[in-house]
Amino acid sequence: MKLGLFGINMGACVDPETAARVAAGAESAGFDSVWTGEHVILPEPQTPDSPIPAHTPLLHPSVALAHVAAHTTRLRLATGIVILPQRNPVVLAKELASLDVICGGRLTFGLGVGYIQKEFAACGIPFAERGPRTDEAIAVLRNLWASEKPKFDGRFFHYSDVDAHPRPIQKPHPPIIIGGMSAPALRRAAKLGDGWYGFALDLDGTTRCLEGLKTARERFGRENPAESFEITVTPSVPIDRDTLARFEDIGVDRIAPIARGDDAEAILQFIEQVADAAA
Repeated sequence: MKLGLFGINMGACVDPETAARVAAGAESAGFDSVWTGEHVILPEPQTPDSPIPAHTPLLHPSVALAHVAAHTTRLRLATGIVILPQRNPVVLAKELASLDVICGGRLTFGLGVGYIQKEFAACGIPFAERGPRTDEAIAVLRNLWASEKPKFDGRFFHYSDVDAHPRPIQKPHPPIIIGGMSAPALRRAAKLGDGWYGFALDLDGTTRCLEGLKTARERFGRENPAESFEITVTPSVPIDRDTLARFEDIGVDRIAPIARGDDAEAILQFIEQVADAAA
């Protein structure tokens, strides 16, 4: 079972020194990755569809991961997730390629569709278009990262006679992990992803998602080896040895619990507890 740590860009880790200490501590404890979350803007006052209050600080994922990259050597640096339809994928392709170069080829790109209508309205993106925009944006990213002569003519994005360098260090591109628990999200992961990410799930919820994902991969999946499709879950339940074993038994490759603690010392203690449970 691989171990990740979610929240390297939020909570106490908004402080750069704390983030650096936490990331280095996770690497030393044997964790393989750290993960960011994202909301570029949130409703105020908080609405039922918003997971956290608007005043909650969240650093930009790429900025936070670039900072962490300078204080680690082995950790994979993962977005869990970027809300892709709110982004211009041409600009994002440059941003993420630059990050992959900065971190020496350690980027994992996790993406999601998003679900907060006010957030989409503030970004000027039609909420109803978020699904097809996501699918097309994934195609744009792959095209700009891997095509010798990038060219695209889609519903939302169009370009030709252009190029962008540097390309990502990872070839053909960083792993693309698709998050979400809905049926469309599972189909998208099966068709377009190199892995799937589930957030705030217990064992029963994970089992249901993995059953849906299995069906989607059998029907829509690309012809890629099973071992290349990685399952990551941020659990909603406390982590102990038995819980880790049960997640592993149902097919989860990595557990990425939310960093718990109000300061670096508390989070480092939490990291050691998780590492001990996995030992």
